[in-house]
Amino acid sequence: MIRLQSERGQATVMTAIFIVVLLGMAGMVLDVGAWFRQQRVSQATVDSAALAGAQALPGDPARARQIASDFAAKNGGVDGATFTISSKWRPNDMITVSQTGTGSGFFSRLFGVSTVTVRAHASAVTEIPTEVNGAAPIAVDIHHPMLSGPGCPCMNVPTEIPLGKKGVPGGFGLIDLDQSDSGTAGNSTVSDWVTNGYQGYLPTGGYFSDTGAKFTANQVQDALVGRYNTDLLFPVYDSITDQGSNATYHIVGWVSFHISLTQANGNDGSLSGYFDNVIWDGVVSNSGPSDPAIPDLGVSSVALID
Repeated sequence: MIRLQSERGQATVMTAIFIVVLLGMAGMVLDVGAWFRQQRVSQATVDSAALAGAQALPGDPARARQIASDFAAKNGGVDGATFTISSKWRPNDMITVSQTGTGSGFFSRLFGVSTVTVRAHASAVTEIPTEVNGAAPIAVDIHHPMLSGPGCPCMNVPTEIPLGKKGVPGGFGLIDLDQSDSGTAGNSTVSDWVTNGYQGYLPTGGYFSDTGAKFTANQVQDALVGRYNTDLLFPVYDSITDQGSNATYHIVGWVSFHISLTQANGNDGSLSGYFDNVIWDGVVSNSGPSDPAIPDLGVSSVALID
């Protein structure tokens, strides 16, 4: 009988120990969850800071650091953060933001763990995009004097983009951005692409001519007027093959044009404004510059790569 009482006492002790262990493990889970949330907040901070800073690269590394630091300060804090400019594929094309902090534990102290180190790291690059979103359907000749003249491309210099006949029947400087409909876009579609840009990522390559001088249509002219004092993204071509509905522009890159005036007269017309440097929504290849290389005409995109 005495032995049975002793066994009941042992069971009570063991139960108490198990309860303590279970409570400790539950508490440890809470601490680990808190550390994980802290790391995710820090990761979001360095991600956004790197993307913000990359917009000033490669031209102004000092400003890129400052932008990244300011952005981090407003979105989680800069304690333990470092900002490094380096070269990935071009000089000064990458910014890396790293942050190290300390996570405190409460229940984890039962297991001898009072603090842990919380780390976050992000690298963003500024590169010429291989694909772009939001393009407008007006094609620009790569031989435009402000793109390929001496010392160019030349940005922020007033100039004109000629609209009109391009030397092939049916070619008037408009391209069909929808490669599935073979040059049959109507005035409403062209005007929508001017107003809102083509909604989809477009690569370089062959695009059918949108035959006819649709830029003279009132609907398209109104769309161009509505974009005054804003940037439009235009495809840049180096050659045109075939003719009529089969005329194909060979698109080799993209350029931003800040439009200030549009004019149309019969089958001729022009856009006035200037080419400029922009950060645009585009796809950056993880493997580096495209082959053949897309010419640098002032359009860049930013992307996290690490």
